[in-house]
Parts: sequence; structure tokens; C-alpha cells
Amino acid sequence: MPPMTSGTITRWCCSISCNRLERPEMTLPHSPACDLLGSRIPLVLAGMGGVARAELVSAVTASGGFGFLGMVREPPELIQREVERLRQSGHRHFGVNIIPAATDPALLERQVATCIELAVPVVGTFWDLDGHVTRRLRDAGIMVVHQVGSVDEAIEAERAGVEIVIAQGREAGGHVRGVRPLRDLLPEVCAAINIPVLAAGGMATGGDLVTAMALGAAGIVLGTALMATEESFAHPYHKQRLLAADAADTVLTSSFHINWPPNAPVRVLKSDVTSGARGDPHAPERTVIGDEEGRPIYLFSTDSPLRSMTGDFESMALYAGTGIGRIHDIGSAAARLQTILVQAAELLAVDPADTGDQDVEVSSSVCYAGEMNGAYMGEADLADDLWLLAAQMQAALRAALAQGVDPAAASQPPFAADAAALASWSLQVRQLAEGEGAATAHPIVPGKLPPRALLLQGLGALVPRITRPGLRDRLARLRLFLAAEERDASA
Repeated sequence: MPPMTSGTITRWCCSISCNRLERPEMTLPHSPACDLLGSRIPLVLAGMGGVARAELVSAVTASGGFGFLGMVREPPELIQREVERLRQSGHRHFGVNIIPAATDPALLERQVATCIELAVPVVGTFWDLDGHVTRRLRDAGIMVVHQVGSVDEAIEAERAGVEIVIAQGREAGGHVRGVRPLRDLLPEVCAAINIPVLAAGGMATGGDLVTAMALGAAGIVLGTALMATEESFAHPYHKQRLLAADAADTVLTSSFHINWPPNAPVRVLKSDVTSGARGDPHAPERTVIGDEEGRPIYLFSTDSPLRSMTGDFESMALYAGTGIGRIHDIGSAAARLQTILVQAAELLAVDPADTGDQDVEVSSSVCYAGEMNGAYMGEADLADDLWLLAAQMQAALRAALAQGVDPAAASQPPFAADAAALASWSLQVRQLAEGEGAATAHPIVPGKLPPRALLLQGLGALVPRITRPGLRDRLARLRLFLAAEERDASA
């Protein structure tokens, strides 16, 4: 596949050409989050404190994504400097990430005032929702994006005026609000609110992007995957440790707590600190292990190694999400984003159903469906059928993602790689349903997933009713794909 320029990425990401075509061509669906953020692709840089500075945000933005400056507890002077650097580079679409619950009230007031004075387009917030801060920003015309860890928090955020919610699964690196796997949290948040939802937590591949969007997300937020790039402000030591690690090398711990509210677990790489070998993290005395331009870095603080620091990096918070095993080099941010987009495009552009020399049978040899009009064949009600099929496919995807997963295992990638093909089909069916228009009734999926045999039976009844060759062929291939999966599962 040839390299993607910004123009081709835009056309690839934003086009949907699945409505009544002879040969439906599937791409990523149009993202309402892109519309709000002013980005071209549904990939967002997390506002990682210290790590996400102007250089990284600029690289992500230039590639068509959206980036947050990580400004937790940073002085207004730094916020102003980084914002000015972005604007001097010609960027107008970016965000500033602050965390009210982890910031001294006086500093928080100055941070908010600075964002308003600078007319920052978007502010991202995390941890406890601060209604006062949200109102001030919204009244100033600033969009607010808030990261949540539960359905209730998402509903609260929407009611407070937040315009985009980030659903964070427990697989995320850094501070982790969510206690549930992303595969469960994400679709429930998407179903509970009426604003766009971005997915966060351990994602690093095009398969992750397709799967998240199949579960309802309008895009994904990347942290660790973009920390391990040339432009991130993370120290080279931290980046090299990321390359050598796998999901099992990460752990959720409360050892790193200085500068944050209590009961705020973080996901980091395992070390002597997380094993307890460095002593009691809640002992009253503090040990200096590093320095950042005259500021002491304490053992058990939430500071991660940055380019501007010196000291005992191995004893600092080495943040890492569970997708870390899928990152194998320190390249440019642009290259990482392009790799994710190309992987996603290949999943959607190449038919996942490998039929080989097998013909795609859609009806008996005496059927003249192609010569009948849609009303005669019952095609007039196709939207309802496709929306029901889309709901059933998403339910099948959720079941596949949960299959064989140890519920007690908290250190694994958010989505199984072998479910990506099913995710691709699920997303394609939803796009086909959207192309037919709204359903007359919201499809109700039984609490218990119908057996795969019922999905196949339903497709077997639906396909012969369709008069459009491209659509009929696509669903017939889906039936072959599901049949092959069922055979593999029973083998």
C-alpha cells in the first residue's frame, strides 16, 4: 500500500461509500469527534503530564490527528510558552490537559485563567469532574473533553456540558480511573450518552482502532504508543524500557502517590518500587531520587522520567499501558499514526472472508432476485434488518473479546488481535445499516447472545431478498466468514 499523504488520509478516513453501490467499499466511518476537534483522523494524543509537549502535539496535529498538551500542575508560564510554540508552527486545533483534583486550587485558578486568556480551543480534564471549572471554560467558549472510568461518570459529564467523553479502561498506562476492561466499559458508555466517545487504554494498532469503533467509539486516544516516539518529552531511558516490555511487565499499583489524591492507582512497569523492595511508600520521610532544573524528584512521586530530569530513573514512575508489547521501535509520531491507519485500512479494505476458490452462493440457481424490484422482494424494510444484524454483530464481537480471557488478569491488551476480523465485519455491517437510513424501531438484542447458528440462519434468509449485487455479495461473504469461524470453533 503506498504511503498516505495528509490528503489521502483525509479522503480515506472521512468517506463512506457504502450506500447502494454495486461494490461497497468500506472505510472507517465518519467521526463526529473529528468534526468537533477539527482533526482529519480519529487518533488523539493523550495529555500525558510532562511527556506531551509542543513538539509531540505538533507532530500529531501535522499528521491529521489531535493532541493535548500535558499540563498537569504546570505553571501558567509553561502553558503559555507551549501554546505559543504550537501557534507559531501554524497549528490552531489542539488542547490543554489539566487535572483539577491533583492541582493546588490557587494554581488551578491561574491555569484556567491562562487557558481562557489564550483562547485555547479545547481543554481536557480528568479524575473528579469539577463542575465549576467546566462551566467557566464552557462560558468562555472553550470545548471541554473529560476522561471517565464509569458509565455514571460519563452521564455526569454530559449533563455538566462536556462535549466529548473519553472512556478509559483499566488497561491504560499512567493514572487509571477505570476498574473495568475497555471491551465492557466502552460500548456501555456509548449506549448511555449522546455525545461522542473516544476510547482509551492500551491501544496501539489499527486492529485496536477498528475494534474500538466497532464497539461505538468515535476514535481512540493514544498514550504509551506516542510516548515511544522521537518527539515525546519522555527521557530516552523510559522509552527504551518501553521497547523491552510486554503487557505482563505492567502492574497497577498505588506506590506512586505523591502529588495526587489518595486511592489513585497507576499502571507502570514493574520495578523494585512496585515490589516493595524500596520500602513503605506511605512512610512520612521523603527520599530525593532525582532533579528537574532545581526541583527535587521524590521516591514514590508521580513524576515520570523526562528529558529535563536527572537521577534514578528506574525508581521513578515508568508509565506504560498494556498495549506496550505491540510497539517495537522508537520512530516518529507521524510514522506511528500512519502505521495504525494503514493497518485499519487493510482490515476494512480487504475482505476478511477468505473464500479461496469457493463461490459466494446467495440463492438457488433458479432464483431471479436480481430481476425483481426491492418492494417485491421485501427489501423495503432492509434498514430494520440491517440494524438488528449490526446489533447482533456487536454482541458477537463483545462475546468474542471476552472469550478465553481471565477476568482476574488485569495486565493484558484491551482487545484480542484475533478478534479484529470480526470487528471489521461488525463495523462494516453498521456502516451498511447507516447507509440504509434510520431504523423504524430500535433493534433489541436479547440479553443472551443468539447462537452463531441463528446469525447464520438470519443471514441465509436475508441475503436472497437483496436485489443489489454489491450488497448481496458483501452479506453473503459475511455468512461465509461466520460459517468458517463456527467450523474453526467446533474443530
